[in-house]
Amino acid sequence: MADIALRHWQDMTTGQAATLAESDPVVVLPVAAIEQHGPHLPLSTDYDIGIGLLEAAARELEPDFPLWMLPPMAVGASMEHQDFAGSLSLDPELAIATIRQYGAAVARAGVRRLVLHNSHGGNRQVLDLAGLYLRRDHGLLVVKANYFRTPLPDDLGLSAAELRHGLHGGTIETAMMLHLRPDAVDMAQATTAVSLGQTLERDLRRVGPGGDASFSWMAQDLNAAGVVGDALRADPALGELLVAHYAAALADVLRDARDFPLASLGSEG
Repeated sequence: MADIALRHWQDMTTGQAATLAESDPVVVLPVAAIEQHGPHLPLSTDYDIGIGLLEAAARELEPDFPLWMLPPMAVGASMEHQDFAGSLSLDPELAIATIRQYGAAVARAGVRRLVLHNSHGGNRQVLDLAGLYLRRDHGLLVVKANYFRTPLPDDLGLSAAELRHGLHGGTIETAMMLHLRPDAVDMAQATTAVSLGQTLERDLRRVGPGGDASFSWMAQDLNAAGVVGDALRADPALGELLVAHYAAALADVLRDARDFPLASLGSEG
């Protein structure tokens, strides 16, 4: 596909924005985080991955696909990382309010299809609530896309423990950064950081950092370094495979948002 599918909201004139709704576009808001990712990855990791996946997904779409990207919401809800230098965070209430303001502006432009593309686990509850407000208040279709919830291929060669617990600065994030931003990765500082969750799953029945009975945690609760996972297993080839996999799934989400039958909803926007 031609690499022209991703269009930036801010590149429009106000006249173009006034007629945007005529194409019934899909508008996507990237929601990310600026937070510590250990000694080997930059604070921008979640942001870089989110934008990189969206750009790759756009290349999968048809050239005339009416996709517009809002100015990214780079800072999200990262209170679990606030004790580490450099981390930025919005209170969840402010993050929700910010997404609501984005959505309200999109609705005023006549747009009916909004995708919230999230690349930070701590934003999930924020997206759930903000999306529901936007559905109630503006009649928008709001699709919430969290790339890390996309099932992975079975043949990656990653251990079950890494897939369950390497959720921050581990193999997957490090590999994607080696593909997307190799200049920003310092593999000399990469380590294997074991999560408290691995100990708890041996000693407890159901309670852990995730799953059906999770406990609230700060990053340093899981590992003193603030990261969990085996960054040493990461390489650019794995990163390229992961980016392609997640981007293909995101492209399908964007197509589904475009094809979603709005008339089937209880109150169409």
